[in-house]
Amino acid sequence: MKNTLFAIGEALIDFIPKEKGCGFSDVTSFSPKVGGAPANVLGAFSKLGGKTQLITQLGNDPFGDKIYEELSAYRIGLNYVKRTDKANTALAFVSLDKGGDRTFSFYRNPSADMLYDGGNLKSSDFEDCYALHFCSVSLGDFPMKEAHKKAISYAKENGAIISFDLNIRLPLWNDEKKLKSAINEFLPFADIVKVSDDEIEFLTGCKDIENGAKAMPGSSKLILCTCGSKGAYAFSKNLSVFAPPIAVNACDTTGAGDAFCGCILNYILEHGWREYNEKELGEMLEFANAAASIVTTRKGALRVMPKLEEISHVQRGV
Repeated sequence: MKNTLFAIGEALIDFIPKEKGCGFSDVTSFSPKVGGAPANVLGAFSKLGGKTQLITQLGNDPFGDKIYEELSAYRIGLNYVKRTDKANTALAFVSLDKGGDRTFSFYRNPSADMLYDGGNLKSSDFEDCYALHFCSVSLGDFPMKEAHKKAISYAKENGAIISFDLNIRLPLWNDEKKLKSAINEFLPFADIVKVSDDEIEFLTGCKDIENGAKAMPGSSKLILCTCGSKGAYAFSKNLSVFAPPIAVNACDTTGAGDAFCGCILNYILEHGWREYNEKELGEMLEFANAAASIVTTRKGALRVMPKLEEISHVQRGV
């Protein structure tokens, strides 16, 4: 049985502010934390006992060393992680509002991950690939986009599930039309699509989540919509399921959506990929919501992904 989760895209350093409720100019200090959505998703999956492989590129610099060492410590597979002297490792500075929601400032022009050349990837690399996960951050007009296409093609050849978290970061795009075009180009490849309520409206123009899910391009079998403190939805061919939020005192939402994705992909591996019934979709959402809620109470991303027993405690209300 195939059981390795692959992810392709950026791995970077998130600089998390000491204070929240203020803009960048008022932050007195930042703490560097390893992140990047694809890496975070693998971290969540690995914390639950899963096998992983990350496809990315880091600079030959101290930040690249820090990321490589931490990924290794969290048992994330590094067989397809390259190093380069052509660009530095990506950095992202974060500011937090009072509720822990974020604003980003990226240093990525270009960064090492953007220059990843997928020429060495081959179909046999994906023989144990159960699913391939990716986001929109690395779908700009640079080599990493072409590496995505190659990885998706090889993953599909080997029968893998394709998971796409839109994870829109508008500051990385000079033209919103190009961003929408890139997303629409890749949506047809996806079996699973994860979006936020804001992203559904951005992409479809629909304020109503259910109508927005119906209007999503592509032919995905499962659409997951996270709404922050308002809960989450799952939409399959014939079902619409809502899971209420778990009330917590959030300090930093960085990595919460990635924990959600990692848990969804863990649930699917454990229960098999099929058309789920209403009860199963509810269980899936509750499991992922619990993990995401834990992450919002901690600062950082990769290093704060919860263990199974922590998620179970939250689900039981302990």
